[in-house]
Amino acid sequence: MHRLANFDVSRQFLARRSKVAAQIVFGGMCAAAMIGVRSLIDVWAPVSGPFALIYPTVLLATLYGHWRAGVVALAVTFCWAWFFILPPARSFLFADPTDPVRVLLNAASAVVVVVFAEAFRRAAQATLSEIRERADRRLTLLAELEHRTKNNFALVASMLELQKRRIPQAELHAPLDDAVGRVRTFADAYSALALEQSDQPNVSIKPYLEFLLDRIEASALPPSVRLFREIDEATLTPEEAVAIGLYLNEAVANACKYAFPEERPGTIAVFFNERGGSWRFTIEDNGIGAEAATDPSGGLGSQLLAAFATQAQATHHAGPILNGYRTEMRREDQSELA
Repeated sequence: MHRLANFDVSRQFLARRSKVAAQIVFGGMCAAAMIGVRSLIDVWAPVSGPFALIYPTVLLATLYGHWRAGVVALAVTFCWAWFFILPPARSFLFADPTDPVRVLLNAASAVVVVVFAEAFRRAAQATLSEIRERADRRLTLLAELEHRTKNNFALVASMLELQKRRIPQAELHAPLDDAVGRVRTFADAYSALALEQSDQPNVSIKPYLEFLLDRIEASALPPSVRLFREIDEATLTPEEAVAIGLYLNEAVANACKYAFPEERPGTIAVFFNERGGSWRFTIEDNGIGAEAATDPSGGLGSQLLAAFATQAQATHHAGPILNGYRTEMRREDQSELA
């Protein structure tokens, strides 16, 4: 229905002559289609309503082929109906004294249809153009906001780095390093979102997560830890995508920090599964298990994971499993819950 509402036979042509020719040809095609339908109707109901099918034909021709197509369709179908259908057939003469007024009223009515159909078409096109312009402006502003957000995160991280250098106490450097890492994580999530979103309103989650995982694997993963991934194709809102990206970085950072002490080898597995509007995002490791739940930072990592899940309107679950530790975020289809 959306494509039908935006259909225009001359839109694909650039030159004005080509556009006019396309509109005239379309009007002729509409007239030919009406004549064919009318000829079939005459098998069962000859001479009844000679001008009845002209109005929908003229309306469609004008809406999708501009006023030129409507005028062509009107001229061809009206003359054909007058000559072949209105008695006496095959003549422009009138068998009934009231027929001249009848023909004139039908012609005037068809002209009114062309005028109002063209006015409606122009108003609809103007409205659609305005909506597109507003949407383009909003997308531009959103892209600019995301770019500024990423730059602001990078600036905050740089300021924390400078502040760390000015602090002589080495024991205070670790918390600042954690803060810098988290701020850079936010910047990476927004940077990946800007790269993968392009001009679409939603985000394809598979390339987005693949990009983040590749960056983590190249820069943040210890040499003794492998990264496994299994990601379904799905499309999510930007808010969900950012929350998932932040959740991923925080969960993997926690696993690298707590699950594999003393360069212990292991694997971190990342799964994203989507089924019928519901999705599940899981990060598992085969590290030290329940001991990994102890967060020396005072539970900040767990609080952040819960906050990211809330941002995605999902639930957060974490705990030890048989051979390691699992962190998971789930979102159920809201229509099923209703």
